[in-house]
Amino acid sequence: MSAGPTLRVIEANARAYRRTWRGSIVTTVVSPVLYLAAMGLGLGSLVSHAHAALGGVGYVSFIAPGLLAATAMQTAAGEAAWPVMAGIKWVKTYHAALATPVGVVELVTGNLAWIAVRLVITALVFGAVTVAFGAVPAAGAAAAAGPALLTGMAFAAPVTAYTAVSEQDTRLTSLFRFGIVPMFLFSGTFFPVSQLPGWLQPVAYATPLFHGVELTRAVALGLPTAWPAAAHAGYLLAFVVVGWAAAIPAMRRRLQP
Repeated sequence: MSAGPTLRVIEANARAYRRTWRGSIVTTVVSPVLYLAAMGLGLGSLVSHAHAALGGVGYVSFIAPGLLAATAMQTAAGEAAWPVMAGIKWVKTYHAALATPVGVVELVTGNLAWIAVRLVITALVFGAVTVAFGAVPAAGAAAAAGPALLTGMAFAAPVTAYTAVSEQDTRLTSLFRFGIVPMFLFSGTFFPVSQLPGWLQPVAYATPLFHGVELTRAVALGLPTAWPAAAHAGYLLAFVVVGWAAAIPAMRRRLQP
């Protein structure tokens, strides 16, 4: 893999983003405001604050880091789904890229690196909103961008591989409907996983979002984690590495039949 072509892929994505950043920034700001207002302040006012179950913090503070991790998941999965499908099938910009010195490895790596840039922007903006709500200390919000980035990349890489082997975009819709949305709801974002039925808890523990929420919440608020922090990070990193390794041959088969 060459650094030069990889950087060119990042640059191409950045140039395209110059035309759309205003709309995405608005969404990045509005989403956390609505989530925290509706779920944290609205629903939170009706929830009995069982401080032992919530780690001794208020409900808004409890869900804020979880929402940050979940937003990173949704952002990364979205960037690795339809834009990748467009590059492969609809607009075929990936075919054009491969007509240059850019190879498949550089293409995949550059796209993932660009998603990482988008995640950092999202995490920092989301963190600023949580600070404005008084949910998370400023230092904790800044530090939480790291585990949020890792959480997002744990989805970006596997979803890129999944998109590369998907012939129809209906498979992407199914991924979000039966994968991303259930994880958003049942992986510890809004309530401790221990509150789930016993048979469902192991499923939640196996999801990468659970580990991302645990790690992000621990960094932001100093709460204890279900596993050692290094184990949570290692679990997420494994998804990144395996997803990246799977995306390269999948993309090669799709673009270089």
